[in-house]
Amino acid sequence: MRYGMVIDVKRCVGCNSCTLACRAEKGTPAGIFYNRVEKSEVGKYPAARMQFRPMPCMHCQEPACLAVCPTGATYKRDDGIVLIDHNKCMGCRYCVLACPYESRQPLKSIDNYYGPGTVTPFETAKRSNFDKGTAVKCDFCVTRLEQGLLPACVESCPAQARHFGDLDDPGSGVSRLIALFNGTTLKEELGTKPSVYYINS
Repeated sequence: MRYGMVIDVKRCVGCNSCTLACRAEKGTPAGIFYNRVEKSEVGKYPAARMQFRPMPCMHCQEPACLAVCPTGATYKRDDGIVLIDHNKCMGCRYCVLACPYESRQPLKSIDNYYGPGTVTPFETAKRSNFDKGTAVKCDFCVTRLEQGLLPACVESCPAQARHFGDLDDPGSGVSRLIALFNGTTLKEELGTKPSVYYINS
């Protein structure tokens, strides 16, 4: 079993539903995004168009972040999910610098959505999940997976651009999509072997 994701850039419309669903699920502080969507223009006038590329954590098989972590805070589970133990993270930011996909962010401060002194009940409920000074990132919604649910970004995508499943199973939906549409990963030359594939259906 190795969890992975397939993102269809042809279907992605850049609506940022994934970004919002992630924020609602995780309660990330203001300014912290586990799922960002990169925008670029492709083609030439008059056929130019916008293309969008969601960028979650790649959950690499050979994660550069894990190799540089001095405390063992970054670790990889047997199912391929790369996590951070915030009790071990000392905030050195080596992993932030090492990640070639800019998937990690340093939690320099825990800012409120509506400014100082205004904390919503939602923020209060989620605040215990964050420790100032540590590194944070997407975790494939591991708590949802343990409940038999899909990651929030996959479940919320109105264009069905995101797919999630077992990359080790050749018959899984994600494996079939990768084979059918020649799925590729980002920066393959680095040898990190990401578990997030992109297709253009």
